[in-house]
This record gives sequence, C-alpha cells and structure tokens, in this order.
Amino acid sequence: MAVTDEAIGKIKDMLIRGELKAGDRLPPEKELSERLGLSRSSLREAVKALELIRVLDVRRGDGTYVTSLDAKLLNEAVAFVVDLHQDRSILELFEVRRILEPATAFIATGKITPTALTALRATMDGIDENTDVEELVAHDLEFHGIITQAAGNDYLAGLLEALSSSTVRARIWRGLTQEKAVAHTLAEHKAIADALERGDAELVRALVTVHISGVESWLRQAL
Repeated sequence: MAVTDEAIGKIKDMLIRGELKAGDRLPPEKELSERLGLSRSSLREAVKALELIRVLDVRRGDGTYVTSLDAKLLNEAVAFVVDLHQDRSILELFEVRRILEPATAFIATGKITPTALTALRATMDGIDENTDVEELVAHDLEFHGIITQAAGNDYLAGLLEALSSSTVRARIWRGLTQEKAVAHTLAEHKAIADALERGDAELVRALVTVHISGVESWLRQAL
C-alpha cells in the first residue's frame, strides 16, 4: 500500500470511529502525524486528496476541517469523473441510472407533496422544439431532481444527480436529432407526473424505466 493511501486510510478510520466528526478541526499537522505514525509529507498528501473529494476543507490561516460530509457534496467528485467520459463508457453510467432512478421514483410516489407536483408540472411550461439546449437541460435537471428529492434519500438524490449532470444532459440534447424529440420527452414527463399524482407507484416505475431506456437506446446507436 502506498504511504499516501495508508495515511488516507488512517484518517478515514478516525472518521469511522467517531474521533473526527463533521465540522471538527483536525489536530495540528505535527501532532496528527505523530499520533498516526506518519511522516508529515504523507499526511499532507492525504489531506490534499481528501480535500479534492470534499471530505476535508483546508482553510488557509485557520486549519483543516472535516466538511459537512453531506451526500451531495461528496458526490461532486463522482460528477467530475462522469463529466470526463466521452466514449461508450457513458452507457455503463446509464445502466446504473436505469437501475436506480425507477426505484427512486417508486419511493417518491408515496411521499411527493402537492407543492412538489405543482413544481414538477411547471418545469414543462414554455418548452417546445424551439427551446435552446441550455433551457432544455435546466428543465430536464429540475424535473428529475424534484422526483429524486421527493424520495427523501439524500444519497440516492446526490448519486443520481452526479450520474447525469448538466454536462452529460447537454451532450445528449445536442446529439438528439430525431423529429419531435422534445415533444416526445415532454409527453413522457407528463405521463410520469400524472402517474405520480394518481399515486400509482408501479406505473411510475415502469414509465421512468421506459423513459431512461429510450435515451440509453439512442445513445447505443449514436456512439
């Protein structure tokens, strides 16, 4: 095991054991390196790595703190990696999304509020074939985000957001050339919203599966 990996593992163990909690300030570098039996240089590299994945927050002149460890914050690293994918590996990401998103929507069916349903329908207002890509992406993100948030699981919501970021969605919308692609997507979104409003969880799951699978099928042909 590399020395830096060992250092990361020891800090992780401190978090797991509860010796460090969200918002805590880490002990001074010299004290922590001696406590963990590490060189200061390897500890420094570990801190840099953990800062990159949003586990630690280095505040210049103040010290190093454990972040909130919020699910959305931690998934930023996943989103960054997802955005880099340009080849057929993006299909693997869509397979994960096809598994997770219908299940999330199923859970959301019994929890979504009238206010959220109203907001869901509002995402479809003013969208047509003339809408530019940026607005389509914003609509798409908001629609799916409302549903995943309604499920009440921050980890699921954060992971799904990371798997299908605005960059990935923009790439898809720019590539869609089928006639009436926007109208087709809106019709599917409306059907999902209607099923959510009726509280038909099985139908919601089926409709979301078909919706995600349709995009995945297009991607398989396009890549």
